[in-house]
Amino acid sequence: MAQEETQVSDSFGGLLSLAWPVILSRASQAVIGFSDAAMVASLGEDAIAATTTGASNALNLFILPMGVVFIVQSFVAQLAGAGDRAGSRRFAWYGLVVALLTAVLMGLVTLGLRPTIGLLGYSDNVRELLIDYMTIRLLSSGAVVGIEAIGNWFGGLGNTRLPMVVSLIAMVANVALCWVFIYGRLGAPAMGVRGAALAGSLATFLAFAVIFVAFLRAGRTPSEARPAEAPSPPTAAGAALEPTAPALPSLSPTREFFRMLRFGLPAGANWFLEFAAFTVFINVIVARLGTTAVAAMMAVVQVNSIAFMPAFGLSTAGAIIVGQAIGAGTKDRVGRIVKRTMILAASWQVFVGVVYASSPRAVMSVFGGQGPDHGAALVDLAAKLLLVSTAWQLFDAISITLSEALRAAGDTAWCMWARIILAWVFFVPAASVAVIFFKVGPVGAITCFVMYLAVLSVVMTYRYRSGAWKNIDLTGQAAPHL
Repeated sequence: MAQEETQVSDSFGGLLSLAWPVILSRASQAVIGFSDAAMVASLGEDAIAATTTGASNALNLFILPMGVVFIVQSFVAQLAGAGDRAGSRRFAWYGLVVALLTAVLMGLVTLGLRPTIGLLGYSDNVRELLIDYMTIRLLSSGAVVGIEAIGNWFGGLGNTRLPMVVSLIAMVANVALCWVFIYGRLGAPAMGVRGAALAGSLATFLAFAVIFVAFLRAGRTPSEARPAEAPSPPTAAGAALEPTAPALPSLSPTREFFRMLRFGLPAGANWFLEFAAFTVFINVIVARLGTTAVAAMMAVVQVNSIAFMPAFGLSTAGAIIVGQAIGAGTKDRVGRIVKRTMILAASWQVFVGVVYASSPRAVMSVFGGQGPDHGAALVDLAAKLLLVSTAWQLFDAISITLSEALRAAGDTAWCMWARIILAWVFFVPAASVAVIFFKVGPVGAITCFVMYLAVLSVVMTYRYRSGAWKNIDLTGQAAPHL
């Protein structure tokens, strides 16, 4: 499989051409969580709470290694922009090393699930379902991270369509397997919540097998068989041809791997600790408000996770072009790329907010289960929370666009500290005080989340406009020593 051309236009057309496969890819991943929640809705609030919370908790454990390998895209985009696609392939393998380590670590984590979840305030039935769901889901952690690593390699080269196809395969397989294992179709036992977890794990392994085979088949293009800095073969007269790309400093594989970790770990820690704050928010703060509140809050999160993915996909596409521009030495293009990405992402999020505001109950009715009265309280509360969530849509667009651009430049450490401080010093304490002492209830709790996203958008804007990212050398080409 030949590599695609890596230089992508920074026009609206070029951005959308790169973005739409990313949008479908990320949206299909979100649909997996949404379909799990919707398909167990008929089993009651306990099943919804366990499935959605289990998926969120599992993602929080996956998010650190996923964030680490997400930096693969930044390295690959910059190396591709500099004409060194051969070097980019090594970073996919480094990502797979992280995936293998993740599989081992998550196997150990499953041993401590029961005592850990037992400390939380869930009912007995929700607790047991949650433990079962997470135990099964964590077994696919290595495949989850492996898909992310290889997908980011393809994406950094400008090939966003193959990862999209893999994500769609995972989505279709998950929905089909949920139908089989949740309800006991085609001779399989009816496993309920456990069936949703099993379906997700099997679909993930299938998707990893597909993308890994594609990666192996891609191999190296003729240009990658010879490093960019190597001289061309001699002519018939014995004179060497001029190199087609400038000589680039090279690092040993070990130093490259640790350089990836140097920039990737802050990105992963950023995601992990921010998601951890949200996990504490759900498992400790919202859990005090009862099962209906947890189920309603997580239902709103699932809906927003789907609606948010186009903006995330656009921002990721913008980051790929930003990385390529930096690698090619044309940082003056970055401002134009970010502006156009912001316009598209913000336009989408505002549209989402309008839909939520106009028909919140209709959007959330899918979580009502069967019958006119089944889940009525859940839908009523979820509709109110969804209406409040309209306030964060524009903030989300600003934060993700600028965060992704900064990540593409390698500005991961500053962003990590900013998000950690905001999440743990501002958001979690404020939500705790509001819910526990001021008794603001679920609506007040989600309002705290809106405030957090608003402040985050301001902080990311400040960092981007400071221009500090322009002085970062991600790949080590300008300064090859760590």
